[in-house]
Amino acid sequence: MQLHVTDPLFAWIRLEDQPALSTLRDLLAILPDEDLLKGLREARGNGRDDYPVAVLWGVVLFTIALRHPAFEACLAELHRNAPLCRLIAIPSVDKIPNDYNVSRFLEVLGTEPHLTEVRKVFNVLVQRLGIAVPDLGVHDAADSTGLNARPKKNADAVAEEVKQGLPQPSGGRKEYKDDEGKVVKVVEWFGFKHHMLVDVKHEVPLAYAITDTKAGDNELVGQLVEQAKANLPPERIKTLAYDKAGDDAKVHELLHQEGIKPLIQMRSLWKKEEDQERPLPTKEGRRYPLNVLHDEAGTIYCFDMVSDPPVRHQMSFIGYEKDREELKYRCPSLHEGWERPCPSVERCNENKTYGLAVRVPCELDLRRFPPIPRATLQFERRYKGRTAVERVNARMKVFWGIDDGNVTGARRFHAYTGVVMIVCVAFATLLARTARREGSMGDTRLGPIALALQEAALDGQAEQKGSPTLPPDALAAQPLADAPAQPDSS
Repeated sequence: MQLHVTDPLFAWIRLEDQPALSTLRDLLAILPDEDLLKGLREARGNGRDDYPVAVLWGVVLFTIALRHPAFEACLAELHRNAPLCRLIAIPSVDKIPNDYNVSRFLEVLGTEPHLTEVRKVFNVLVQRLGIAVPDLGVHDAADSTGLNARPKKNADAVAEEVKQGLPQPSGGRKEYKDDEGKVVKVVEWFGFKHHMLVDVKHEVPLAYAITDTKAGDNELVGQLVEQAKANLPPERIKTLAYDKAGDDAKVHELLHQEGIKPLIQMRSLWKKEEDQERPLPTKEGRRYPLNVLHDEAGTIYCFDMVSDPPVRHQMSFIGYEKDREELKYRCPSLHEGWERPCPSVERCNENKTYGLAVRVPCELDLRRFPPIPRATLQFERRYKGRTAVERVNARMKVFWGIDDGNVTGARRFHAYTGVVMIVCVAFATLLARTARREGSMGDTRLGPIALALQEAALDGQAEQKGSPTLPPDALAAQPLADAPAQPDSS
């Protein structure tokens, strides 16, 4: 990959459609998959070892990294690409596995404890990035998307997957409504739901979960936050953006306990025939002026009671007082310096130079009064970052083909999805640690983050076992040995 110093740290647009041999070699080298491969070898025991575990694991990785639509396409490339075979220690053509060997390997990869080890590989890669990149995970976004899959036809095999705790593919339906509540778009699929939490700035996945299509987005927020917190340094996450699917009182309570500021759009629950402004609820004897009210989204308004009819003004948001966990508002006329003061200035402010001040405790309604109010420029600016998770979902579906629907069975699907997440974060690591070019004829150099990632990858770990130490040019000069001639049965 060729990166320039002006490219972002994670220059996703620079990813190669067909990665070079050097890129694939680096990809194999940075993966912390020693425990995973060791467990697979122990599970195989003294059985046949015609195709080593490392070879089958490499085929699955190359299928995703080289963007092949199926294992057959990757195996066909291995038959005509000798240097690619050398990267995963395939000595001859007859040692290239068959498609059913890879499919059975993926089935084993989806069983425990191997499936947990797959997630550990993903977590370790994210943890390395979290240590090396200071702002990774500060502002995050989460969302879910539907992925197509097919169930197994064997009832006994399905029962084993259910016993393992894996959800089965099912029909999903999602409706999109306009402001008036009319359905304007319907999306249907058969498969699973993929939930993901990503960094807004760098578009790097930090946590993921796979459920059936009936699971609500709000039910998975806690699991995603817990996984992301375990993968990042303490108190790294500051904000979390979610669409209306995450608007739930329990979600707001969870984020409040974790010290994370929610950026979640509210669902409209008030009936239109009811009042659109209501008085602030009283608590612990605290009373608010009668002309101060709030709407369904938690925006605070004050009414000019002198004019006829009364005029509504949005109060000026001063900030969030963390020690008190309260939102502070002031009179908009005095705080913003109106040229024509509000007629109720003398009545409301009682000759105070700073104007009427109102403090609203967030605990009155954590869902309605978050630390970053919805009717503020800060909320709008931060909430725009939620589109980052949409781009990551599109990259998973379009670039790496996670939504092709070619995987049958819950075990294979969970394993394949986990490997796709590993490849995604592995390529993010390669992008961050790749040397940058300075000028058209300048030399390349490593930045501090790239150096930190190299130290993290090599600290106490050997290079990928079975990978050659020769450069790609030398590998290309070594042809694969032909398969031994089979005796004529006639």
